[in-house]
Parts: sequence; C-alpha cells; structure tokens
Amino acid sequence: MARWLTRDDLGAAARSAEGLLLVSPDVSSVYPLGPDDRTAAAELTGTALRAAGVGERDRVVVALAEPAGALWTAAAADVAQAAANLGPRGRMRLHHALSELKATTLVATPTGAMDFLARLHLEFLLDPLDLGLRNIVLTGEIASKRTIGHLAGEFAARVTEVYASPFGGGALAWRAAEEDPLTPLADGMLGLAALAKDELGPGSGMAELVVTPYGHSTLGDAVLRTGQVARPGGAGIPAPVHTVGEHVLVRGVWLALPRIDKALSKIDGVAGWELAISRQGTLDAAVLTVTFSRESLVGNPMWRSRIQQAVQALTPMSINVEIAQDVSDTPRPGTVNDLRGHHLGRDRALIT
Repeated sequence: MARWLTRDDLGAAARSAEGLLLVSPDVSSVYPLGPDDRTAAAELTGTALRAAGVGERDRVVVALAEPAGALWTAAAADVAQAAANLGPRGRMRLHHALSELKATTLVATPTGAMDFLARLHLEFLLDPLDLGLRNIVLTGEIASKRTIGHLAGEFAARVTEVYASPFGGGALAWRAAEEDPLTPLADGMLGLAALAKDELGPGSGMAELVVTPYGHSTLGDAVLRTGQVARPGGAGIPAPVHTVGEHVLVRGVWLALPRIDKALSKIDGVAGWELAISRQGTLDAAVLTVTFSRESLVGNPMWRSRIQQAVQALTPMSINVEIAQDVSDTPRPGTVNDLRGHHLGRDRALIT
C-alpha cells in the first residue's frame, strides 16, 4: 500500500534522511536524493530544457531560489554551452549578469520574469530585445494570466512553463501555452488525487497534483501531495491554479503556516493573526496582521519588534507586520486571506 505524504511528513523525517538533502528554506520539507535519484532528476530537468528549445549553443542563467537553483544549473550545464546559477538576485544585477555572460536563456519564476521586464521599461529605460534572449523558462509558482504570451512578445523569445517538484525543484512536466495541459516528462511521475481522500484520480471538482516517484531510492512507494490544486476539465493533467493545506506559496517559496502559529504562540498577548497575500503589481506581497488580547500592547514598539523578529526567523521571504487596532478577548485561529485567489484553505477536507 502506498504511503501518502505531505511536506510536513518529509520535514518530520529530516533527522533520519540520508544522501543529498534538498531542503526548503524553512526546513519544512526535506527531500532526499541518492546517486541514482540525482541523475534521474537532472536528466528530467535537462529534458525539460530541451523541450523549451535549449541546445548546445545556448548559455543559460538560472535565477531561482534553492534548492531548485543548483539542480537546474547542473542540468543546464549538461544540455547547453554554459550555465550559471545567480539565484533570485536584484533586477539590475540580473541584467548585468545576463549581458556579461551573453546569456540566451533565462530560467526564472513567472513573477520574477515579469518584474524584471517591468523594471527594464520603467526604471532602467532599457529595451528587452537588446538582451538577445531566445528562451525563457518559467517555473516555481502559479503564473498570472497571459504571462507566457506577454513575455514572449516583449522579449521576442520562446517562453515555456515547466511544472517542477515543489519538494526538490526538478522538472516534472511542461507546456508551451497557457491554455495547454501539462506534458509529463516521464510516465507515472505526476498525477491527480482527491483532496480529502487518499485516492488517485481526479474524481469530481478540484484535484490535487501528486508526485509518484516510483523509481526513487527511498520514496518509491510514496504518493507525495504537492499542495497544488488544478481544475480538471479535459484530457491530460492541467496546470495548478490554487494551493491548499498548511503551506502557502509566496514568491516561489513555500511558507509553513504552523510555524507562524508556533512562533507567535510564544509571545504573550497574541490572540490571533491573518496573513494577507496580494499580487497588485508583478510580485507577491505578504502582510501579517496580529491581533492582541490587551489594549496596552497595541502601541507597544517592543512587542511589535518581537513579532517582526519572530517572523524574520521563519523565512527569507519579506513579510510586513501590522498590528490590528482592535483587541480580542478570546484566542482565534490564524487565517490566510489570499487576494490572489490562490490558497483555498488550510484544511483539505473543507474544500468543495
């Protein structure tokens, strides 16, 4: 019988995991890779790059956070003429690196690529065509509508979206247009499952994407719930449009909501919190609003500083902290207000 695992389950096994460990920034997910697993992940990612049009004459710049960045760069080095791992650096530094390396291919998150384009136009007054990019590969988050077409037109490049494992960052499937379903890179690795039951198959309504790493050295008998949700409606596997569960995806980084609960529970006087996520421009923004149980704490700078420091220790992602002006006598559970429309809720069983 298959083991059904989530990000929390992978994180709980951190102390016993062996091999190369692909670790999320907050260590909520620890994905082990043995030697053969590393080879397979690199080969699949290389296949995705080839599907995106990358060849031996290309020079690839990877602008992804870890653990995906190193894996993509290693795969690109086997496919292209050269590959460099820059990480999600500032946009002006990215422009400089692309120019100096004479890059022909950029691998980035959808919002990272869109923000880069916006800054080229608005801040730097530079023409995107001058970079000479032939390929743009998007991965790591849920793209806004018309992102693929917009980037293709502005850069005069071939734009491909790759669905990557949310645990290790390696490529699993790809598509060339927003309306296309995902094309898996290997049979049996990616599927759909019911939200509230451990059953493979889309069922009715929304379905969760699951990874079934049948050849994996230690997880070959597992079904890994990705926390990403699609709306089946035709042939093939649709790309995810929502997330669900105890982790929310912001700027390509998974944020563990239970860790917010745990961190704030240690601060006296915190009655509840709300995490609001928006994408008003090109990038995601996160604001954590904390409600106190006592009026005297609302304007207390020391308590606000304690909360800010607690949040900074959770994730490398920037989260603004605000204090609610109203107080609450009774504790309330933490909530997510996703203004992007991505996160459906913390409890899969409650999603219809």
